[in-house]
Amino acid sequence: MDDTPENNGHTGSEVGPTEPAGSGVAPSASMLLSLRGITKSFGAVQALQHVDLDVPAGQVTALIGDNGAGKSTLIKTVAGIWAPTSGSVYWKGKEVHIHTPRDAAHLGIATVYQDLALCDNLDIVENMYLGREETKVGVLDEITMELATKKTLKDLSVSTVKSVRQVVGSLSGGQRQAVAVARAVMRESELVILDEPTAALGVSQTAQVLDLIRTLSGRGIAVIVISHNLNDVFAVADRIAVMYLGNLVSHGPIANYDRNSAVEMITTGRSDRVPSSLASSN
Repeated sequence: MDDTPENNGHTGSEVGPTEPAGSGVAPSASMLLSLRGITKSFGAVQALQHVDLDVPAGQVTALIGDNGAGKSTLIKTVAGIWAPTSGSVYWKGKEVHIHTPRDAAHLGIATVYQDLALCDNLDIVENMYLGREETKVGVLDEITMELATKKTLKDLSVSTVKSVRQVVGSLSGGQRQAVAVARAVMRESELVILDEPTAALGVSQTAQVLDLIRTLSGRGIAVIVISHNLNDVFAVADRIAVMYLGNLVSHGPIANYDRNSAVEMITTGRSDRVPSSLASSN
């Protein structure tokens, strides 16, 4: 993971309403997350250019684009890895400042990266509670942690794990992804960001992960999925957001897109197949 600055006591705090940058369209209080005018520069390289994006609760938003389009940079600004150079982030209609991953977690934003950040030598329960163990009279409360882990996995319809005391290193790719997502959900996240969750998975394991994503949205949790696999995108997404050379060039309900138009947007930044009303004003 990229290095982040020290927190210096700050949290993901709310500030008074301000005029959003970018399109000038005010964020809606009905949206869980709104980005307005998000720009990120690394020296002379401008990785993001005035990105406006709304993420509703309980829906799956697929963030797609070619390598280098700015997807990971955008997600890392939401996750607290990198602060945007300019622009505003709104959570439930109120502007917030996310300085660190802890700030994002405090708001209810969890990010599951491709490496999953799991410890292979620990079992599922130990991974779920790593760094936040439950104690009772100064001793680890193993029973409480185990029961809570079982309940979380059951609530997410994860049925392929034989025992919550299995060492994570012995799990399949789909099972490991499920454990990483379950850990995020256990921390009462309202938005879960998944970075290429089906990469390098087989057909059956991919199906398990897609079912897991559907379960999350069915519980009212917003999901942002970064994916290069358009079959997966069209299988689970409610909305699509297309990045091209650091710009968000289009976003809207998935019903307004098909695979051909999505490919055109990814490779050229435009498509005559997509309604002009879904094009970004950036």
